[in-house]
Amino acid sequence: MTGKEKPKAPEKADTPEGERIAKVLSRAGIASRREAERLIELGEVKVNGKTITSPALNVTPKDKITVRGEPVGQPEPPRLWLYYKPEGLVTSASDEKGRDTVFDHLPEDMPRVMSIGRLDLNSEGLLLLTNDGELKRKLELPSTGWLRKYRVRVKGNPTEPEIEPLRKGITVDGDRFQPMEVKIDRHQGANAWLTVGLREGKNREIRRAMNHIGLTVNRLIRISYGPFRLNELQPGEVEELKPRVLREQLGLSDPDEPAKPVRKLAPKPGKTGTRSTGPSEDRAKAAKPALKPGEGLKQLSETWQKATRPPVRKSAERPAAGRPVRPGPRPGGPKKG
Repeated sequence: MTGKEKPKAPEKADTPEGERIAKVLSRAGIASRREAERLIELGEVKVNGKTITSPALNVTPKDKITVRGEPVGQPEPPRLWLYYKPEGLVTSASDEKGRDTVFDHLPEDMPRVMSIGRLDLNSEGLLLLTNDGELKRKLELPSTGWLRKYRVRVKGNPTEPEIEPLRKGITVDGDRFQPMEVKIDRHQGANAWLTVGLREGKNREIRRAMNHIGLTVNRLIRISYGPFRLNELQPGEVEELKPRVLREQLGLSDPDEPAKPVRKLAPKPGKTGTRSTGPSEDRAKAAKPALKPGEGLKQLSETWQKATRPPVRKSAERPAAGRPVRPGPRPGGPKKG
């Protein structure tokens, strides 16, 4: 082998077709990716009639997948619902204590959905629901950094110095809470209403933080989650976001909508306006020399002075051009004979 020859690179193994089984289950709305992996490890997922116990498997649309005996269909387009979670409902899909969950109270015509984030039993307000596990995962990632706002009623009359530690970040029972946005809205008897914004959302974070500075939360309502707002929803009501609005808020493009070509409108005959009236006018504009600095302002000033200058009044004694003046009667009476 000569010095110029290069050794051959080792051949790469062929990449398996399809997608990971857990990702497919997640996109189909069966469960989150992590929960789907747990279902696989429990032996509740079959592919082409064979039980699998490892998520390290790629599947294609040709494979037949069942979960607990139920067939898994092809994933639908991502959908998102805004739901006003009432106080007293559990956010998890099932509760070991037998308590009612939010999924027990959703409309019957809704597909299988998952919650994005959580609200504890005694909290209420905006809860996002989706049929797409990948969308759930994306919106829950800390890197998304979406601000979540809450209306919080606390017992007591807090002052600005008392809540300042929350704005700087505190540590409670070994958990470090990032700085919060806290605003005192008003005092109401023995209580006070606050608006709190945070980007983390750890378990019972607001209640624990308030308790740490000597305040007790007796009502907590989430009013927004990133760009999505509770608005006029009432407890128990659910509203689906339009696909176009969802794509705009998430910065997604519509895969089924082709790019629209830019169409230039031809000028209407006999009409003038701000648009160019034709190639000749464009060429005339291009032929004009560029103005020197200050000339444009000077021309504008001169044009304005001409437009606002009062008209010159002509004197009655001034003869019209090209016409002789005829003598008239002198002032003081009729002409003598």
